[in-house]
Amino acid sequence: MADVLVTGGSGYIGSWCTLALLHAGHSVRTTVRDLAREPQVRAMLARGGASPEAKVTVVRADLRSDEGWRAAVTGCDTVLHVASPTLTRPPRNDDEMVRPAIDGTRRVLREARAAGVRRVVMTSAIGAIAYGHPPRDTPFTEHDWTNVDAGIGPYQKSKTLAERAAWDFVAGEGRGLELATVNPTAVLGPILGPDYSPSLYGIARMLDGSMSALLKFATGYVDVRDVASLHLLAMTEPAAAGERFIATAGHSLWQRDVAAVLRERLGERAAKVPTREMPLWVARALARVNPQMRALRMLLGRNLDATSAKAERLLGWKARPIEDTIAETAESLIGGQLDRHA
Repeated sequence: MADVLVTGGSGYIGSWCTLALLHAGHSVRTTVRDLAREPQVRAMLARGGASPEAKVTVVRADLRSDEGWRAAVTGCDTVLHVASPTLTRPPRNDDEMVRPAIDGTRRVLREARAAGVRRVVMTSAIGAIAYGHPPRDTPFTEHDWTNVDAGIGPYQKSKTLAERAAWDFVAGEGRGLELATVNPTAVLGPILGPDYSPSLYGIARMLDGSMSALLKFATGYVDVRDVASLHLLAMTEPAAAGERFIATAGHSLWQRDVAAVLRERLGERAAKVPTREMPLWVARALARVNPQMRALRMLLGRNLDATSAKAERLLGWKARPIEDTIAETAESLIGGQLDRHA
């Protein structure tokens, strides 16, 4: 089969997408910002079950630079654009996250078009759909877009504007390049390496006792392996071209529901999982001064339910039970001694 480029091969979703492609018989090229991470990428793939002879090539390309992208996409039929710019500290302003996300997305699409790539599947997020809206009783769908003028966080703003930029590029400059996006809710599942999703970090903090009380919010959750399988369907199915797909398993869960699953499935090993819920007024006050809490301020008191009915209907995608995923996430974290999130 033709080469598939996966951007961000050392990341959590990127590594699982690479594994899914390898298991499906594809040869994969994947990008990292620093080739010193190649051994780590290969170790993660081996941990996920890839054979030593797996057809994977690791190349250097950074979303903040043109260098390396032409070589990365040349010869590829499809691109899974999973990578997103990250910061090791809170951004000083929104543009520190927004500008690199937009520019990096356009850079990948521009080189994909020049190389004759057939389709790009972009990893967006529920953050590009469900934020900045008034409270509602109906689930969010792919028709919804986050309101970037509603005081949302820089991450959600960057995901929204980067996805908007991708659709605008394909509509105005794509010259036949196809685009599909996958918009996961909170991503959980087994860990392969040191890169955590924020959702994994939340589970780890429950298990190790560093979360003293549960926060009052509800969001969708999805297994990283199911996110990867949806990327492959969006890559191969004709019906996926030009479409967005929410990836979520069933309905949203309150944080107290997640904690209850951990206690039920893990027993004594979940002894440090909090049982009490922080009063909303306390959480909102903390969100004004605590950087970790500040990132969740738009969620407090809210239920961001979403539906994956479109992916199920058009692509035949099906998510595994999220309770199983929560338990496997915990087992994986405990197996790693909960040290990678520190």
